[in-house]
Amino acid sequence: MLKNIAHEIDSEHPDYAVRKRLLRQYRDLYVGGEQFRAHSTEYLLRRQKEPLEVYGERLARVFYENYIGSIVDWYVATLFRREPLLIVEGKDPGAKSFVAKFSEDCDRRGTSLTDFYRQAMLDSLVCGASYILVDFPRASKQPQSRAEENEMGTSSAYVSHCPPEMLINWSVDDRGDFDWVVLKNSQLRKRSFRTAEWSRVTQWTHFDRERFEVYQQLEGEADTHLIDSGTHGLAHLGQVPLFDLRMPEGLWLMNRGALLQLEHFNKSNALGWALSQGLFAQPVIYSEREWSQIIGDSYYIQLGPQDKFGWTEPAGNVYQIAADNLKRLQHEIYRVSYLQHLAGEPMVQSGLSKLRDYAITQEVLRAFGDAVKDSLKRVLRAIIAARQDDISIDVSGLEEFDIADFSGELEDARHLLSLGIASPTLKQQVYKKVAFKYLSDVRQEVKDRIAGEIDSASDATDT
Repeated sequence: MLKNIAHEIDSEHPDYAVRKRLLRQYRDLYVGGEQFRAHSTEYLLRRQKEPLEVYGERLARVFYENYIGSIVDWYVATLFRREPLLIVEGKDPGAKSFVAKFSEDCDRRGTSLTDFYRQAMLDSLVCGASYILVDFPRASKQPQSRAEENEMGTSSAYVSHCPPEMLINWSVDDRGDFDWVVLKNSQLRKRSFRTAEWSRVTQWTHFDRERFEVYQQLEGEADTHLIDSGTHGLAHLGQVPLFDLRMPEGLWLMNRGALLQLEHFNKSNALGWALSQGLFAQPVIYSEREWSQIIGDSYYIQLGPQDKFGWTEPAGNVYQIAADNLKRLQHEIYRVSYLQHLAGEPMVQSGLSKLRDYAITQEVLRAFGDAVKDSLKRVLRAIIAARQDDISIDVSGLEEFDIADFSGELEDARHLLSLGIASPTLKQQVYKKVAFKYLSDVRQEVKDRIAGEIDSASDATDT
């Protein structure tokens, strides 16, 4: 038991302490619905000297038009319309078999590598970054050979998704690589199904370049327990087994649209409240005598010969101004997200302007694809190096976002081959790229078989 380690290991990086509240706000803006409503007191502004009863009624009727969440989902779905292509080069069949299995189940939960990175990309667009933890199964004894390692399953690397809220502290070297990190996870647990009470269990996992330590604290207890420790799977590489998928500031979509979405939320709720109040018109009595009659649905009023009766109702000019402003805010949310052409009722644009806007969206998608491929290559190459496999691996794809694009790619490949460049390697790579792009959704094992057949056919031609 370690009484003082909890305070030390639970300390937060200054950057995390600043962004912690911001990350929760961005999650609320993305999810919307009841999660946003539960925290609406933090987002619905109270007017100056507004009575608490009125503010409470406005909170009870709060609603949220979630544009930024749909934008993030659109980008993620469009980016992964075609799967990334894993290109494995080498003669090691065991390593190729591992990569094929890993691409189908990368986290020991049946999640494909594409689905795993789809979730990581979503977190990156919402929170600015997401993290991938690489690990290997623990063995009860040290394997003596690679065959024994494979039999025990200790060489079967897997990854875990770490939302940015989990990374509470870290240190980096001059190149920006992690020296050490601390991951924090908290969840409710029951000791057994017979127990009525739930208790919160908090775990801190510390990784440096060689070792890991896992600490645990139960709710209501002052002591922290060291429950596991040892060397991690990338120890002999001298590398912390945590990899990031990070968005530059200009491509952090939620950060670009959050303030506009909050402004739209407050103004749309203000307009909705005003319209609702306008439905309950107030009676107006024009009279020079003292008025003391009770007015209501079950009452009548008696007017004098010169008295007049009417109802108040707004002229409506401010409502039109508010509606126009809401529409402009909606367009602005899409514009800063590089999706002006999807902003619902379009603004007046020329054909050339629309084409330019769509081209910008395509470039943003390619930038997202480059970020995913870079992270995926770093993860896969670290795993291959840790396993000491005699293969090389590359990642391509995530560049075409329309089915029609493949015909253009095919035509480009045909023109390139027609140049007659005397390079068998070039011909091999062109054939592989075209085949893998067309068969992007088949299993990695099939892709490896196709690549081997292309290589064999090319070798036979050369001889």
